[in-house]
Amino acid sequence: MTDSTFGGSTPPKSRRSYNKLVNNPVLEDYSLRYAPKSFRRWSEYAVASAALGGIAYLADQAIGGSLAVQFGFANAFWGILLAAVVIFLTGIPIAYYSAKYNVDVDLLTRGAGFGYLGSTITSVIYASFTFIFFALEGSIMAQAFNIYFGIPLPIGYALGSLMIIPLVVFGMTLLSKLQVWTQPIWLLLLFSPPIAVLIGDPNAIANWVSFKGNSPSGAAIDPLLVGTAAGIALSLIAQIGEQADYLRFMPDKTDANRFKWWVAVLAAGPGWVVLGGAKQLMGSFFASVAVAHGTPMANANEPIQMYIAGFGYIVPFAALGVATFFVILSQVKINVTNAYSGSLSWSNFFSRVLHYHPGRVVWIFFNVGISLTMMELNMFSVLDKILGFYSNTAVAWIGAVVADLVINKPILKLSPSYVEFKRAHLYNFNPVGFGSMVIASVISIAAFFGAFGAVASAFSCFIALGLAFILSPIIAIATKGKYYIAREPAAGTTLDDVPMLGMGHAHDHEHTLECISCGFEYERADMTECPFHTGPICSLCCSLEKSCADICKTVVPAPSPAE
Repeated sequence: MTDSTFGGSTPPKSRRSYNKLVNNPVLEDYSLRYAPKSFRRWSEYAVASAALGGIAYLADQAIGGSLAVQFGFANAFWGILLAAVVIFLTGIPIAYYSAKYNVDVDLLTRGAGFGYLGSTITSVIYASFTFIFFALEGSIMAQAFNIYFGIPLPIGYALGSLMIIPLVVFGMTLLSKLQVWTQPIWLLLLFSPPIAVLIGDPNAIANWVSFKGNSPSGAAIDPLLVGTAAGIALSLIAQIGEQADYLRFMPDKTDANRFKWWVAVLAAGPGWVVLGGAKQLMGSFFASVAVAHGTPMANANEPIQMYIAGFGYIVPFAALGVATFFVILSQVKINVTNAYSGSLSWSNFFSRVLHYHPGRVVWIFFNVGISLTMMELNMFSVLDKILGFYSNTAVAWIGAVVADLVINKPILKLSPSYVEFKRAHLYNFNPVGFGSMVIASVISIAAFFGAFGAVASAFSCFIALGLAFILSPIIAIATKGKYYIAREPAAGTTLDDVPMLGMGHAHDHEHTLECISCGFEYERADMTECPFHTGPICSLCCSLEKSCADICKTVVPAPSPAE
């Protein structure tokens, strides 16, 4: 076919074929692409509900309980609040750009100063987040299996992992239904225990506020312990990536839905941490309740122990059974999201590094396998150390992305106003985001291990955030924005052009193009001109092409006769 935007097509050097997993959009969920309007058929409410359903995890309670046990109520309380403020503020621009341009956090990172291959590092960072927290959530589920059914922990780890896989295979199509259907019962079971405890035990709040745990400072506030607690809580900053995996399916923002669109984006994007922070505080509260009911301090951070104590105030004759049901429901709701988001990250990583894409479904097994290995190694016992170390790199990544979105794009105008995610138009590495993240990570990790003293060690995550946020615009100015765009896109093919073109009808050939490599039709925002194949090519075929040597960035395609 020919088109006025792209050169006339010629038979491709070899027709690319995909297996049935990749060819099925229900299974594949456009895992490596911009989410086209034709696929985004969910309402604002449905997308927001699915996104918020994914934060039903009990890791918040486990983290809050661990912080209270390790640092005492006062230090844990202020550390949790400090981390929540940072996570909320950094989540706003990421949620907005993901929802507006319908891209996941990996595609967003590519166009926010990291470059095509530079963002592969962040794909691994994000994938690490998904399998670390999948392992944490799976461990919590296995604890419930062990206490209620007597299933040994190693077998419980495997059972809790395998039951997630069939639920994730069908992607957003099934997940949106699962999260919406289970949300009412989950909310009821989440909030009824703390209310019952407050009614049944007048001293619960006083016991919580005075809870010292094993804190070196006792019940008093120690700024260094507050900083350390905040650093552990900040490991959840990468959760905005999982929220973006849902937000990319938001409908277009129009004058008619403007209010609903913003409410959904803010609630499902940065708003997750409002509930998340509350759940961490709930975890610290229940840790004190569990200890008051005779639970050993070493086990007080286990959510199953927390909710046995909590439901004991409501249904003392069935507290264990109800607590087990709640834990399993919560862990299913979150681990389907962890497995789903992990499959997207690994798809992005391997498609760029190996030019290989067997389908998102394959990487579900890969991600779950890593998580199961971590569970079998008992990562729950060293939770605070893993999360404290991981936070430094995750915070540096998010800080660099946010700086590009709020400074380099709108203020300095050195970064393109739109999000460019296609290989054909990006340099492999952009020192703006990639460089600032690496520098901030190295320095903050050194600080974390004590290279710059106790204060810097306690606040290493804030060093990572500050350095990444400052270095990004500095490097952008120093390089004059040279490394954002390797080759200017044709008119009508950027994500800024999508609303103007009115794209997205399932069979609207006026707004779609046939890929010269695979033969499928995609919306123009997903297409680019390929001088190697001499015609329009979709972003995925472009990513997987091994033989072209990126000649499109050095050879300007000839204009079509119509031009």
